[in-house]
Amino acid sequence: MTPPNAITLARMLVVPVVVWLILADFANHERWAAVAYALAAGTDSLDGYLARRRGWTSVGGVFLDPLADKLLVMGALIALVEQERVSTWVVLVIVAREFAVTGLRLVAMGDSRVIGASQLGKLKAFSQNVMVVCLLLAPSDAGWTDIVVAVALVLTVWSFADYFWKARFHFFAREAQP
Repeated sequence: MTPPNAITLARMLVVPVVVWLILADFANHERWAAVAYALAAGTDSLDGYLARRRGWTSVGGVFLDPLADKLLVMGALIALVEQERVSTWVVLVIVAREFAVTGLRLVAMGDSRVIGASQLGKLKAFSQNVMVVCLLLAPSDAGWTDIVVAVALVLTVWSFADYFWKARFHFFAREAQP
């Protein structure tokens, strides 16, 4: 197992801890959750850097890395819905985008093409990570968190439109085969 894949697997194993910390009921659990989440989210940059810099890329890593990212974000957001820190519809938009982009990538792979992560997709991921940390650390009545959520939502939808535009030829270039 390559070091980047080990880091990715560790990120996946931290997801239940982050969710537990969000839902826990002890003093400063939100701060502990924010720290654990931020550290886990930060490993995404580390494993990507190591994989590219050291040539430690693998098919497993290409599959596991985005899966780990999605599990971390979705796990935290679902827990935040239960805590009534974020609206269900916001999480639904984010989850739907992740499923849709994964589907677009699978369709493209069927044509032996890869739709890689774009700069916009990376900005979307960063904004979602900032949103989660802000929602964990801000008082529940902090109005400015609505702005952070709105920015993350705009980037989520915008990046979906970008991926869809890149994949449009796989849907409209020829008729589907039975």
